[in-house]
Amino acid sequence: MIKICFATNNKNKLQEIREILVNEAEILSLEDINCHEELQETQPTIEGNSLQKAQYVFDKYGINCFADDTGLLVEALDGAPGVYSARYAGEPSNGENNMKLLLQNLEGIENRKAHFKTVITYISAKETVQFEGIVNGNIATAKKGEKGFGYDPIFVPEGYTQSFAELSSEEKNKISHRGIATRKLEEYLQAIS
Repeated sequence: MIKICFATNNKNKLQEIREILVNEAEILSLEDINCHEELQETQPTIEGNSLQKAQYVFDKYGINCFADDTGLLVEALDGAPGVYSARYAGEPSNGENNMKLLLQNLEGIENRKAHFKTVITYISAKETVQFEGIVNGNIATAKKGEKGFGYDPIFVPEGYTQSFAELSSEEKNKISHRGIATRKLEEYLQAIS
């Protein structure tokens, strides 16, 4: 089984990805390869941040790796928080504060349409490829559920009445933006193995 590093310091994301790619590869964390620095996200796009993180790890550690970047894009807020989703309420990144600010900014607004977008960049000595996952939904008026992380308690995927934070990890992984992008990566890994 091949070893691939997932360039993230987010333990929740690492767990999600390991659950999906359990049969395709041994997923190493940054800790596993002795990378202890915070990866930069200075690009103006989700695609750019994903590439920036994967490129850094590949160049510095010489291991096949992938990185993701995710944004929540809210229609009524012209796509905000978007690329700034993790730091929407400022530094340091705080999921609770991000959700509070988003709910405040949507107060009194009827259009609550939003979508999550994840871009995964995979880099090996042979090539660099990107995989995208998008899930549409709506922003709830209040937090619901205890599972998940980030904006999960206020995001209700299309066709559902429950938030991501109310779904089991299996259910969420089937329909989520990260799940969709990761399954595209999984198909790619199957094709090249």
